[in-house]
Amino acid sequence: MGRGKIEIKRIENQTSRQVTFSKRRAGLLKKARELSVLCDAQIGLIIFSSTGKLFEYCSQPPSMEQIIERYIKVTGVQIPEQDNRLELQTEVAKMRKETHNLQLSLKRYMCEDMSSIHYEELDKMEQQLEIAVDKVRNRKYQLLQQQQDNVRRTMQMHERQTAMMQQAMEQQHAAAALEAKPVEAQQMLDQFPFFGDEHPSSVLQLATAIPPQFHPYRLQPSQPNLQDSNLQLRTNYE
Repeated sequence: MGRGKIEIKRIENQTSRQVTFSKRRAGLLKKARELSVLCDAQIGLIIFSSTGKLFEYCSQPPSMEQIIERYIKVTGVQIPEQDNRLELQTEVAKMRKETHNLQLSLKRYMCEDMSSIHYEELDKMEQQLEIAVDKVRNRKYQLLQQQQDNVRRTMQMHERQTAMMQQAMEQQHAAAALEAKPVEAQQMLDQFPFFGDEHPSSVLQLATAIPPQFHPYRLQPSQPNLQDSNLQLRTNYE
């Protein structure tokens, strides 16, 4: 049973088209290689896919360039040489014009050449300068606000550190005072002699341990008592 003929037309399905291209391209390259080997023919085959990808085959020993040159000589086809000098000159002239315009604009904004500027251009320049000044001023205020925020955060951090250091110093002073009180109490206890084995260990025990015959000293007035003086005078008269 023979193979059925297919209609030669563009395959609309992209996947089927790519599969068919791969199969037919491989078959075409195989046939070109067989023809070159069997018949000692010089073959140059160039294939571009629909996506622009290049596939080529060239029989040996000549290269693809030699085959193209031979084809040009035999057929008399002339390949036009690309002269890029005109294109380069056009590009250079365009760049020079743009540079000149930029220099003029810079001079105008620096107020170096204002004689050739019309009223409309001056009005437009004034509006652009006002917009630029507003942007610069807004950026300046933004930076100042950031600096103020940084200074405020730094001061708050220093205040917290100072408060923490002060609190730590107060705690140290309080601890030192608590440690010094038992020593002072012990020194006061050591000033009073006691007999026996029992010795008071606190000021409260010291107060209860003082004997009743121990009387504190009483301060005498610097002037004698008037009643005692009168009593002495009566005794002398009698």
